[in-house]
Amino acid sequence: MWKDVVEIGNMTESIVKGEPVQSMVYREVFANKKSVRQSEFYQASVAGLKPELVFEIRSYEYENDKKLRYPSGVNGKVYDIIRTYDRGEITELTVSSFVGGAK
Repeated sequence: MWKDVVEIGNMTESIVKGEPVQSMVYREVFANKKSVRQSEFYQASVAGLKPELVFEIRSYEYENDKKLRYPSGVNGKVYDIIRTYDRGEITELTVSSFVGGAK
């Protein structure tokens, strides 16, 4: 059922030599890549967003993450998670590489 692998993550802060350091921490999850529905695309564009892809993941794996990397690995493209939709056991993550007109 799960055809793709993505990485989802958040910024974390740690102390290195007494100084706070922020870094992005990702974890791999299985997903299904889907297209953005036409109605969602137009509704989001009114708000200044440009949704590019939708990924379905297991709901228990989503931890209010803000970033998604696809394909997984250091060469993957990083997206902002701009919308989530909880459908019970499955959560849909709508992602964009451009949020609010910024790269």
